[in-house]
Amino acid sequence: MLKIWGRTTSSNVQKVLWTCSELGIAYDRVDHGGPFGGNRDPEYLKLNPNGLVPTVIDGDLVMWESNTICRYLCSTHPDGEKLYPRDPAARTHVERWMDWQLSVIGAPMGALLQGLIRSTPETRDAAAIEAGRRRAIAGWEIVDDAVTAQPYLAGQSLSLAEVVMGTHIYRWYNYPIERPEMPHLRQWYERFCNRLAFKNHIVMPIT
Repeated sequence: MLKIWGRTTSSNVQKVLWTCSELGIAYDRVDHGGPFGGNRDPEYLKLNPNGLVPTVIDGDLVMWESNTICRYLCSTHPDGEKLYPRDPAARTHVERWMDWQLSVIGAPMGALLQGLIRSTPETRDAAAIEAGRRRAIAGWEIVDDAVTAQPYLAGQSLSLAEVVMGTHIYRWYNYPIERPEMPHLRQWYERFCNRLAFKNHIVMPIT
């Protein structure tokens, strides 16, 4: 059985759990990281030299980096094509957004997490929060435009493009910040926010 090391509140672990849930993949998960610690234990660093979560073990294969794990799960599962197309051309429409999540929207959303949730009022940096908010707006405007003429980022159905951004968009609409109205972005979010897998693995207190 697949073994997942990582706490459920980690955004990167949540991607993997959502993917498993959509595909019906059974797994054994171990609380690790954050309040549970263990990231710097020598035994864990042998598995993942970054000391981060998730780490996933499938037989003799040890994996880290959440987007890579999600790709692997889809590529090795009979129903994986519904989230991650086999056709190379169709696959590019998913993968570009997976890369975009890492290169564009991840950093400002991380800055908001640190500034709004993981800092105290005494240590909060209002300027950094505002800079992160503005950068996030610029990123979400790109998504808003992308889903103007189609329901999902890669076309007509939900894909890993949504899965890897699920935590980010959930937090965007739940942070105590001012957000400009982006109707297409909101509609895109609402198309999948009631999916059982999303509610089970993404909708929870932000820590």
